[in-house]
Amino acid sequence: MPTIRLTVLGDSFVEGRGDPAPGDGFRGWVSRFAGGLHLPRKTVLNLGVHGATTQAVVDGQLRRALVNKAPLTGVVVGVNDLIGDYDRLRFRRNLHTIFSSLTGADTTVLTASYPDIPGNLPLPERFRAQMRERFAEANAALYDITRATGTLCLDIGRLPEWRNPALWSEDGLHPSPIGHQRFADSMAELFSRTTGMTGLNAA
Repeated sequence: MPTIRLTVLGDSFVEGRGDPAPGDGFRGWVSRFAGGLHLPRKTVLNLGVHGATTQAVVDGQLRRALVNKAPLTGVVVGVNDLIGDYDRLRFRRNLHTIFSSLTGADTTVLTASYPDIPGNLPLPERFRAQMRERFAEANAALYDITRATGTLCLDIGRLPEWRNPALWSEDGLHPSPIGHQRFADSMAELFSRTTGMTGLNAA
């Protein structure tokens, strides 16, 4: 078995939805990001699953990621909690479990804040405002936990460019191919700026 150099946990954002690959499946930001780091596909483990919540990551994906801990790990999850059966205490507890389990001297962990998904969806304005409050609360929790655990956070929730419709697919939930590429480039820039590295050598 090849040594895994990059593991990414999460939902359909990680899976790559919105960025179809030729033939079948998805390309997505994970493969684009890995390519920028010169990592062969066999050294990348993408655990992203459509519909995954923070609880699903805790119950299943986290264990797989910890078996052979990669030197670089990404996590993008939480939107399905926020648009579904949201429990703020469970949400915060799950995020803390995920990031405190993954971080350490032997790995760099990357994540991203939650963008204005409610602004992309055809919602009644009153409900949109309520959802935006929920997303803001979730981002506050994420900021606290990433600071406490030393996780690197790409703060797309505060970047105006992520309000550009061109970065989103028609469903408003998943990035377009342009959005996936932009996210991959931004993650690579964050990784390079904070670690001083521009790539990872594959074992």
